[in-house]
Amino acid sequence: MTPPDSEDIVIPDAKRGNWVDRLLPAALKPYAQLARLDRPIGWWLLLLPCWWSLALASGAAGHAVPSPWYALLFFIGAVAMRGAGCTYNDIVDRDIDAAVARTRTRPIPSGRVSRAAATVFLTLQALVGLLVLLQFDRFSIVLGLCSLVPVAIYPFMKRITHFPQVVLGLSFSWGALMGWSTVFGRLDAPAVLVYVAAILWTFAYDTIYAHQDREDDALIDLGSTARYFAQSTPKLLTVCYGATVLLLGVAFYLADAKIVAFVGLAGFARHLAWQIEKFDADDGVLCLRLFKSNRDAGLILTAGLVVDGLLKGM
Repeated sequence: MTPPDSEDIVIPDAKRGNWVDRLLPAALKPYAQLARLDRPIGWWLLLLPCWWSLALASGAAGHAVPSPWYALLFFIGAVAMRGAGCTYNDIVDRDIDAAVARTRTRPIPSGRVSRAAATVFLTLQALVGLLVLLQFDRFSIVLGLCSLVPVAIYPFMKRITHFPQVVLGLSFSWGALMGWSTVFGRLDAPAVLVYVAAILWTFAYDTIYAHQDREDDALIDLGSTARYFAQSTPKLLTVCYGATVLLLGVAFYLADAKIVAFVGLAGFARHLAWQIEKFDADDGVLCLRLFKSNRDAGLILTAGLVVDGLLKGM
């Protein structure tokens, strides 16, 4: 059977008319979609804990602003490793994706990219991530390599547990450790607290996201917090988001952050409360919107930390 043309494929999560659809040649579009370059929310959510930790550590070290070089490296690394992670996940989940309405148009199950070609593409993206990692100190390089453990096991978790989001949180939040280590060459309590906070944040927002697939997951018996908590999800979000804000507040206090950082944290908390207020487990379109809004919540927190560092340096 001839695979469908990329022009005929509709990716449910991607905004129609995005830059991939408009600008890339047809031969490259499936690879850009495989790396989710048409859906930037993933690399934003991977990047933001890096920036939180970098900004917090920079303020604690007495730097007026976080290193623009490190911030750029984290950006490149987040895009590359999110793409690599998605490619790896799609290789592992190719049969499952073919059975789920939202994912059956992805490049591998739709037949537009072969497993062999996807493996080569995965390797190239991982090499970009490695080049970024090698720009850091030895401690941070080893720390970064350790992140590959939760990344490697994540795709298999939905087959054995209702809580795959825990492992996703372990991998997606790793930047909260990296940002601090690039400044100090070690890990301290604030970094660990930001990491745990980011895990809880990830657990909650990915549960919102998973509600889009709740019915399909039930049909093929895949584990999901959306299935497990179902209509009790608002209670879960309240606990996870509340703990996220509390742990970040303690981390800020231990790192000697000042008032503007806590103002940013308050804005972040209000955004999370808005998500809980608006959440509807049966509205997939709304769930996707709330999930994506976590980029804005994370940027509010980042802005507070950066401005706080600037004022401390004056």
